Amino acid sequence: MSKGTDAHAADSHEMIRVHGARVNNLKDVSVEIPKRRLTVFTGVSGSGKSSLVFGTIAAESQRLINETYSAFVQGFMPTLARPEVDVLDGLTTAIIVDQQRLGADPRSTVGTATDANAMLRILFSRLAAPHIGPPSAYAFNVASVQASGAITVDKGARRAEKVTFSRTGGMCPRCEGRGAVTDIDLTQLYDDTKSLREGALTIPGYSVDGWYGRIYTGCGFFDPDKPIAKFTKRELHDLLHKEPTKIKVEGINLTYEGLIPKIQKSFLAKDVDALQPHIRAFVERAVTFTVCPDCEGTRLNEGARTSTIDGVSIADACAMQITDLAEWVRGLDDPSVAPLLTALGHSLDSFVEIGLGYLSLDRPSGTLSGGEAQRVKMIRHLGSSLTDVTYVFDEPTTGLHPHDIQRMNGLLLRLRDKGNTVLVVEHKPETIAIADHVVDLGPGAGTGGGAVCFEGTVEGLRASGTVTGRHLDDRASLKETVRAAKGALEIRGADANNLRGIDVDIPLGVLVAVTGVAGSGKSSLVHGSVPAGEGVISVDQGAIKGSRRSNPATYTGLLDPIRKAFAKANGVKPALFSANSEGACPTCNGVGVVYTDLAMMAGVATTCEECEGRRFQSAVLEYRLGGRDISEVLAMPVSEAEAFFAEGEARIPAAHRILTRLSDVGLGYLTLGQPLTTLSGGERQRLKLATHMADKGGVYVLDEPTAGLHLADVEQLLGLLDRLVDSGKSVIVVEHHQAVMAHADWIIDLGPGEGHDGGQVVFEGTPAELVADGSTLTGRHLAEYVGE
Repeated sequence: MSKGTDAHAADSHEMIRVHGARVNNLKDVSVEIPKRRLTVFTGVSGSGKSSLVFGTIAAESQRLINETYSAFVQGFMPTLARPEVDVLDGLTTAIIVDQQRLGADPRSTVGTATDANAMLRILFSRLAAPHIGPPSAYAFNVASVQASGAITVDKGARRAEKVTFSRTGGMCPRCEGRGAVTDIDLTQLYDDTKSLREGALTIPGYSVDGWYGRIYTGCGFFDPDKPIAKFTKRELHDLLHKEPTKIKVEGINLTYEGLIPKIQKSFLAKDVDALQPHIRAFVERAVTFTVCPDCEGTRLNEGARTSTIDGVSIADACAMQITDLAEWVRGLDDPSVAPLLTALGHSLDSFVEIGLGYLSLDRPSGTLSGGEAQRVKMIRHLGSSLTDVTYVFDEPTTGLHPHDIQRMNGLLLRLRDKGNTVLVVEHKPETIAIADHVVDLGPGAGTGGGAVCFEGTVEGLRASGTVTGRHLDDRASLKETVRAAKGALEIRGADANNLRGIDVDIPLGVLVAVTGVAGSGKSSLVHGSVPAGEGVISVDQGAIKGSRRSNPATYTGLLDPIRKAFAKANGVKPALFSANSEGACPTCNGVGVVYTDLAMMAGVATTCEECEGRRFQSAVLEYRLGGRDISEVLAMPVSEAEAFFAEGEARIPAAHRILTRLSDVGLGYLTLGQPLTTLSGGERQRLKLATHMADKGGVYVLDEPTAGLHLADVEQLLGLLDRLVDSGKSVIVVEHHQAVMAHADWIIDLGPGEGHDGGQVVFEGTPAELVADGSTLTGRHLAEYVGE
């Protein structure tokens, strides 16, 4: 095509322009990001990368798209506030692929989280024999229902019509599609030597004075002063199993229900990990989960289990490793479902291509790691024909072995080459190296960050002298000497998930790295076989349960000694210094902002005029400690607060100890009052690690502690792990970062491949021996990294 003298106006929009971004800690940031290129955002943890990419660019793109729908539809969508930015030009549709874990609902699996399960159900409803019904007949989330009766229809004249209704579902009636049934240990529910009035019930929240206690003592079905051991069979049945019955207690109409159905509805219907710690401890004590004897864990009723294609039921298909399932689907040849087979084959091939071929469709989605969850979300975009959209990735290499990172890089470049803009927040030098454009934020974290330190090419970044540029070519060296073990944790016949009955001794008193490609069985070995008993502290990257009122000070228990010190210094009570209690500003209830709900329009959060965002009543802010009021203390970064509470009038040893631990894990930049909902996965894990460092445990199990850490911060983390080991602890890390591998005293490498090609110990020994051995994938990549 010959170039015209005048360029078309439509071709002039080659940049996404951001001017004056002030979201979170960004300081009037202005950048120009080239479209249809791969741009990597780097910088230390907390420098503002996510605020720029997710909080500004992606958030505004989504908000503008939502506004194209009718007001009625917008009413059902999440409302997004406009980010604080002066100009945002040249935006395209943003597709966000983040690391939020997939829902941990017991009925959510890899198959239901993608489209694979839905397509399999249609396939079986068309081809399986005997034919049992529509696709819902193969769904373990759908119960079979039959009903008949008369309904009244108002069409001008009112008349009754007889109707029958039936729906064929595939849910196993015994376990209700969960695959497991619960067995409750009655000795954990009550002490049968006591009467109800003496406090026989030992369930959390069922004290004699509480509502539940009063319902059970006042229901009249049994004598509240008789020890439970002397109850008749009828009374015991009423206590444990009685169906919901209307009763009156203290003049109030209530519903009484037996203890077991009550517990099943209130505690067991929820995800165990989402329960409060004391309730979770009770559930783990009192309840054993066993495979459902009726459906043998397949979650399906007999009809769905016995309807097969070539002898394979839908339960068998979902239990297959996805690589094998893709082969099986390719072997089916029926012209009547040809388009469906093509689509299903394509979806399964995407799993394999992205490195998740080792999963099976019946794997519960709550058991996936953050990196696996992110790659599952990528699947629906891989085969997409969309172009000119913006893909936004949050550390896509998390949870990937160096061997898998090359494959992920290829996928990112493929998305770009289709004509899309790819924005990646990343710390790994292997992925930074493939960028067309780099934006480096910093120079520090928190209030010390939020500015653009460098914009340009990777070569330019190397020469720029920024923190990222200086550390880009960092390479750890192997240790001269390694520590000697002080005993071993023996694991025998480990067979969780894909482990093949392996025997391994994990040395104690040293730093042990468990390595291997994604899907080789690392987490299965560490979380499934290391006994989670006394003395074992497991720290993962799962979400911290907390509202926007929760912050590092409340989560770590730091606020308690600070409140007491304020109260003592001023002669008032501690509750005044809690924004969730008596000291809260009455206008905003201690939140600091007032939310105005505008129905389907984006809600508006305005700073509270009464307290000016400080969250406390003005009278409370007159009380000081060391010259600061409570809101000023909550606005301090951890590093400043550590110095503040170390000496002088504000010296609080209990608070100082917690702050030192937060600094040790690299969170010195977090402010004490920052809402937990704004923390990244790596920050959450390090916050949990800081709270557990005071525990009495002797064995620490960490799941990829380098996730979300900048190259410069990895050294600090290694120093922390060394201090833990030197203080007599044993540290086991599941890790892909070569710097951690090189620094370990002992490496257990699993493999050789993923899924059923993995699950074996392929190497045990020191890092130097692994490099010298050179027979495993990990060994070859580590040798390349340390330059051996």
